[in-house]
Amino acid sequence: MTLPRPVVDASLNNPIDHPSPQTLRIEDYALIGNCRTAALVGLNGSIDWLALPRFDSPSCFSALLGKAENGRWIIAPQDPVLATERRYRGDTMILETRFRTAAGSVVVIDFMPKPAADDMIEVIRLIRGEEGTVAMTMEAIFRFDYGSIVPWVRRADNGIRAVAGPDALLFQTSLPLEGRGPTTVADFTITAGQTIPCTLTWYRSHLPEPTVSDPMIALAETEKSWQDWADQYELQGEWREPVLRSLLTLKALTYKPSGGVVAAPTTSLPESLGGVRNWDYRYCWLRDATFTLYALALSGYRDEAKEWREWLLRAVAGSPEEIQVMYGIRGERRLPEFELPWLDGYAGSKPVRIGNAAYTQRQTDIYGEIMDAFYSAQMAGITTADDDDVQRVQSKMLAFLEKSWNLNDSGIWEMRGPERRHTHSAVMAWVAFDRAIKSAEKFGLEGPVDRWRELCRTIHEEVCSKGVDERGVFVQSYGSNALDAALLRIPLVGFLPADDPRVVRTAETIAKELMVDGYVLRYRSEETTDGLPPNEGTFLICSFWLADNFALMGREQEARAIFERLLAIRNDVGLLAEEYDPRGKRFLGNFPQAFSHIGLINTAHNLSLLKGPANRRSIQ
Repeated sequence: MTLPRPVVDASLNNPIDHPSPQTLRIEDYALIGNCRTAALVGLNGSIDWLALPRFDSPSCFSALLGKAENGRWIIAPQDPVLATERRYRGDTMILETRFRTAAGSVVVIDFMPKPAADDMIEVIRLIRGEEGTVAMTMEAIFRFDYGSIVPWVRRADNGIRAVAGPDALLFQTSLPLEGRGPTTVADFTITAGQTIPCTLTWYRSHLPEPTVSDPMIALAETEKSWQDWADQYELQGEWREPVLRSLLTLKALTYKPSGGVVAAPTTSLPESLGGVRNWDYRYCWLRDATFTLYALALSGYRDEAKEWREWLLRAVAGSPEEIQVMYGIRGERRLPEFELPWLDGYAGSKPVRIGNAAYTQRQTDIYGEIMDAFYSAQMAGITTADDDDVQRVQSKMLAFLEKSWNLNDSGIWEMRGPERRHTHSAVMAWVAFDRAIKSAEKFGLEGPVDRWRELCRTIHEEVCSKGVDERGVFVQSYGSNALDAALLRIPLVGFLPADDPRVVRTAETIAKELMVDGYVLRYRSEETTDGLPPNEGTFLICSFWLADNFALMGREQEARAIFERLLAIRNDVGLLAEEYDPRGKRFLGNFPQAFSHIGLINTAHNLSLLKGPANRRSIQ
């Protein structure tokens, strides 16, 4: 078995001797998942994050945001590690990590079988000897409710059972388990050709112990399931590998029962190390809707695109004035935000937050996103029997937006400072009425088309008058001179053509003033009152948008340079976080980030297809 792209890190020479997971950078983690929840596995062989049974459930491994005693499961050599290499097996979410020591090498294979229901979730780890005889240690610290609850642990057949309240874990293995205080440990050796399985199964504590999967059969079935899905990818080209890895990541971040796609599987990974810009991203954002549809549909995954569209319709059903910017993975509306004081935060970045208070904000741009998503789905031929419901939702939304499009709001970046008239929000209000007109012309949407046309003219004139400064550059809000990378979306949504002088000047000014070592900031946090202390990393989706702008302008060489620079910072297994610190050369923010991977997919298509998402969306 060949594992390419070796990684060597002297700080990980003795993984077990490092009780704090903060020896690991965000990019040192990899993702495994089962389309219900996901775990982060560190380069040192430690699972430091796992929420059970859903993405948004309390975690049972929380060392990522605290200490080892907040819960982790590590399997690693006892002797110094000379090199660590890892990869995903083929086009799957099965992770293989090889540790090389002076005595030999061992591979740990981590995966999560896709469950038939939500009441049993499995994590399987296979320890496979490859060369020589290697002394190993396994250490499991089970904690429920984000590391705050120590469970009642008892012996069970071939392992142990841990119970606390509604949650139970069944841990089965042939390893010689030993209890050391609240920790379960096994010291053992593994020789070439030997495989030792470990299976961790979550189930509801009031139910009988479940029958767990045969590890080797589960491995074969999981591999086939992922590979069969990957084989549906329809496009070829020079960026097939990173695009397919991003699609697999997007699939892993999808909650299969509902079709909702979480922004990330983590909470509170900081946008600034040691800072307070720490948010819970385990929810579904409406503004991701159109980007997600294009990423999936143009890649051949129409079923997933259809499921996402249907999730969107169910989530926004109801009174248009009550539409939120985000929802839970099943469409839940209440996402109250609170803090966990017992967790120290990643790299000391407090507070650790659960829930997201931004769900209560007014963000006018989401109406444009919803209208564009429904229109784009119809243009792509993604329709269902509920299309009459779609029309009713659209009509009610548009009637509400006619009265509210010009209100101050919190904007696309969910600023916690004062509301203002954000230029991007007005642009997206224009998109809502523009797509309404086109939906009426092409798909029979009923409504006051002439009034929508007049609103489009009014909003367009206002944005071009009040949203542009004396330089002829679009600005963050009316009356401001602050730049905002969200305005790179102006040509991407068809508000103005890419060759409009104001669009060109905006892109060039952003490239000059918001770019740090080749990567784009959302805005200058020290110049914008966003209710938080300044300083954050560059926002990766914004760099993809700049590449898209240059591609539309015909400046392909510049677009490709930005794109290749973004590809170069993916971690060794092809994953991206929300943000990147180009000075510290490390990831920031929640990880892996769906928005970043959606940006990668769409920009690759923009650069390689005759009509990529940016071109289709801007002229449709």
